[in-house]
Amino acid sequence: MRNKYFLVTLFLLVANALFGQSTPIRGKVLLGNDGVEFVNVYIKSLGVGATTNMNGEFTIQVEKPGTYTLQVSMVGFKSSQQKVVVPQSSDQLIIQLEEMDEGLDEVVVSGTMQEVSKLDSPVPVEVYSANFFKANPTPSIFEALQTVNGVRPQVNCNVCNTGDIHINGLEGPYTMVLIDGMPIVSGLGTVYGLSGIPQALIDRMEIVKGPASTLYGSEAVGGLINVITKRTDAAPLFSTDAFVTGWGETNLDLGVRSNWGKKIQSLTGINGFYYDNPIDHNGDNFTDLTLSKRISVFQKINISRPQNRVFTVAGRYIYEDRWGGEMNWNSGFRGGEEVYGESIYTSRWETFGTWQLPTSENINFQFSANGHKQNSFYGSTSYMADQYIGFGQLTWTKTAEKHRVLLGMAYRYTYYDDNTAATSEVDSKKNMPSKMHLPGVFLQDEIKFSEKQSLLLGARYDYNSIHGSIVTPRVNYKISSADKTTTLRLSAGNGFRVANVFTEDHAALTGARDVVFEEELRPEKSWNVNGNLVKKIYTDSGVFVGLDGSVFYTYFTNRIVPDYETNPNQIIYANLDGSAVSQGLSLNADVAWPGGLSITTGATLMDVSVEEEGIKTRQLLTERFSGVWSVGYEFFSLGLKVDYTGNVYSPMRLPLLGELDDRPGYSPWYSIQNIQLTKSLGDKWEVYGGVKNLLNFTPAANSIARAFDPFDKNVDFATDGSVIPTPDNPNALTFDPSYVYTANQGARGFLGVRYTLNR
Repeated sequence: MRNKYFLVTLFLLVANALFGQSTPIRGKVLLGNDGVEFVNVYIKSLGVGATTNMNGEFTIQVEKPGTYTLQVSMVGFKSSQQKVVVPQSSDQLIIQLEEMDEGLDEVVVSGTMQEVSKLDSPVPVEVYSANFFKANPTPSIFEALQTVNGVRPQVNCNVCNTGDIHINGLEGPYTMVLIDGMPIVSGLGTVYGLSGIPQALIDRMEIVKGPASTLYGSEAVGGLINVITKRTDAAPLFSTDAFVTGWGETNLDLGVRSNWGKKIQSLTGINGFYYDNPIDHNGDNFTDLTLSKRISVFQKINISRPQNRVFTVAGRYIYEDRWGGEMNWNSGFRGGEEVYGESIYTSRWETFGTWQLPTSENINFQFSANGHKQNSFYGSTSYMADQYIGFGQLTWTKTAEKHRVLLGMAYRYTYYDDNTAATSEVDSKKNMPSKMHLPGVFLQDEIKFSEKQSLLLGARYDYNSIHGSIVTPRVNYKISSADKTTTLRLSAGNGFRVANVFTEDHAALTGARDVVFEEELRPEKSWNVNGNLVKKIYTDSGVFVGLDGSVFYTYFTNRIVPDYETNPNQIIYANLDGSAVSQGLSLNADVAWPGGLSITTGATLMDVSVEEEGIKTRQLLTERFSGVWSVGYEFFSLGLKVDYTGNVYSPMRLPLLGELDDRPGYSPWYSIQNIQLTKSLGDKWEVYGGVKNLLNFTPAANSIARAFDPFDKNVDFATDGSVIPTPDNPNALTFDPSYVYTANQGARGFLGVRYTLNR
């Protein structure tokens, strides 16, 4: 009997040893014939991984048999995946690494309007992937850009929270926003079109700082932001990203890839945003955050053609109902003078695409069109506007020996009509919609002297139906070291902008001020010079350091500067009788360690000033110093990532309402910081959450002047429109929400979930 028990026990022990023990996955990571140390090898679905030793070898213990995906990554090399079956059929896996200069040498298009390697581009282009923005999830592109060096989302109104994007201190009208290279977001869309782009469909954003008018025409004076959507053949089969905040904001992104027959690939995206929770933490009886209900639908299709010729068409529709104002406002008060509210209904459609002509030459026709209808009230002041923009462009590229030539013709038609003085005949009630024709032609030649050195020459001629001929040249020079770890770029160029004040300046529409034009506005022109130096450092321990520094100088003539200070009840527009300058330097630094820690940081020091009649003044709402950072650490064994992001800004000059205004003339130093934890649940699910605005920073409670009297019923005015000080109004103030530099939204938690199905 004892022998029988002994045999049973022995059998159980052997079975446990055979079936209960883990199975090792052994492998070796090579670069050519040499083993590579400090490479991360990870099985995401199990949350286990290892780092290679000095011989490039690794071992991962797996508890149960199955088929798993190994993820192999190291800074400076292309990430890869490899299937492995446990138990393994071979004793050791061999994995080959492929170099990819700093891991960021993507194909870019924004700098030259042609697909080129980022490393080879003579124009400095900053690229930010979708993963970069996941470190601080936001419901709109406008907010997402808050951690990009030298780029600042500027809130322009304390009530309706509309805003624009500043690049190197230049206001939103100087920034062109493109979707897949097409000028979709402009005019009225500069304010409202940055919302509702489904971020689940965004592949990357390319940012060019400095004038790009030579290729893109008007509005690209300060720089451009090109939102690149995912290819229809590379997007996930299905993806969703949803989150909710402690304030009650709810955001949902959906993406679906499908095939319509054998030749048509489709990509569909939906974005929904809902916030209907009036909050007034600063006690001024106004909503701290604008309430909004938004729906956006995006559709992109790719049609397969012979010889892989391109034919892509996309479209988007967005509708938004937003309001901000006194806490007891509702739609019944819309347009009245009892309770103040700013209510905006926006309906907008867009379409764009590219068709490659069926010729032996590389000729492409690109097109875009958009319509924007706005129905809004700012208190009792109505603003009803319609805008239609049509754009077509034909480009021909040719590569011959050392030259890469781009020749293009473009035409842009802009129709704009509203119920303000901007589109009415002088001294008449007759309506006069603005109709602007802007044909142009451009030529660019990239001369490649060698693998290390190239020169780009370009020029553009436009004829504006209102302002006449405009010429914009540019030159770019690039030289790299033999190992491509050091690259120097020098550039000089010209930009121009034809202003349409009423589609760009929200302060002109609040009803709080009258708009005065001292003269017929002439096009602004600018000259820019820029130097950019990129240095990549690889250490023996596997640490990567990337440095990207720039100096910039932009000189403006005919600058259009709104004057808020001469008369506190007016905004006076005129071309500057003098000059304006934006100058400074910036530095980006990326550091990554093999163990999972990565740091991206940047700082910009600049001086943006206006000089007129020998007097130099700082531009309003422009900081001298700004800094951003994003710190991430991944715990591979736990499938957990921690992201800490933030920014810091130095004081900005703020628009006061006269000499008696007792509010500070400058904003304080301030910082918005966020923290997030992301947990992977297998290959498909992610759960994330954290806290935004950790320091709970908000502007002063008196940011809205005379919030208790939004219709100026108790303000006395002189015959010239100026305000008369009275015992009830000793500081001679009027209701004004333009004293604003950042949002009033304080600290709040957030929680979200992502699901991605690739096949």
